[in-house]
Amino acid sequence: MTSQDALKRSEKSQNLKVFHLEDSPWFYVESDEGKICYKVCYESETEYLCNCADFARGYKNDNTFKCKHIMAVMNSIVDGDSENVRYLERYRPKLDEKFIMKIDDKDFVLYAGLLDVAHQKNLSSVDVELIQTPSEENKFTAICKATVKTVDGKTFTDIGDANPANCNYKIVKHIIRLSATRAKARAFRDMDNIGMTALEELGDLSEVIGADENKKAPQAPKNNVRKFQKQVKPVIKSDNGEGQKVEAAGNHQTVNQAEANEAKPEKAPAKTNKGNGNGNGKAKSVPLMSDAQKAALYNLSRRRGFSIDDIETRAQEKYGVPVEELSSENAGEFIRYLQQAS
Repeated sequence: MTSQDALKRSEKSQNLKVFHLEDSPWFYVESDEGKICYKVCYESETEYLCNCADFARGYKNDNTFKCKHIMAVMNSIVDGDSENVRYLERYRPKLDEKFIMKIDDKDFVLYAGLLDVAHQKNLSSVDVELIQTPSEENKFTAICKATVKTVDGKTFTDIGDANPANCNYKIVKHIIRLSATRAKARAFRDMDNIGMTALEELGDLSEVIGADENKKAPQAPKNNVRKFQKQVKPVIKSDNGEGQKVEAAGNHQTVNQAEANEAKPEKAPAKTNKGNGNGNGKAKSVPLMSDAQKAALYNLSRRRGFSIDDIETRAQEKYGVPVEELSSENAGEFIRYLQQAS
């Protein structure tokens, strides 16, 4: 029996339940499946036997051979005294609750939790293979294949993909690593028999990155459109001929005619002033949003899950104009609003 085989049997023996017949060297050891018990006689480290087929085969070629049932008995004996035996309970791998995060009343498991359970189940190796390199032709999609193995030879394989459309913008530069993590998480889920989706498989983690694992992620209100205060239309009052004065309704502020013109909406045409002899006044032209702002706005809305109709509705409610007619200043403000929206 090689040292590696002995190590495998020793690890398997940790999961077996042992019963001792009082005042005798006989023990019963539960099988891996828990359906039957094997009978073991253990007198000392050199005198022992088991009625399992594994012991019968191994002992013929090596008189020091110990099956996992004999090893389980040896692990249960305290301080070498076979009369003082610990009744070993069957060990069952368990996912710690600290690795579970609840989002919108649904449970997600962290990758760290999957790895922890995999080690409890005697994880032997993890191999990851990059099967598609991100490029412009495949929309920068990386695909990795993960293969995990246990000490007893069981193998589990799965794949994971990642691209700028299904991950958070903060980790776009790490597409390959995210793809590998997702592949390993899915393989571990099969190995660990865990049905919960891994948190790392989610597309956008903006609302949960850095959040406390035991706290529920914040939920967005049903209507998070910020209302802008309507502009107050100034009331123009006549004066003594030295110039018109205006008083804004509600705030009782007196300003001159030039200030009143600036207080008017930017898209409203300037009115002609015929009484001052200075000619017609013209409103300043307002620059529309740039192509870069437009691209950023639509890309951000897509990542946030807003449709084109949603964006149009919000633009109308906020600024009273379609998206295409937003000014550069309003577009910048709208982009910042979408970044904060859930």
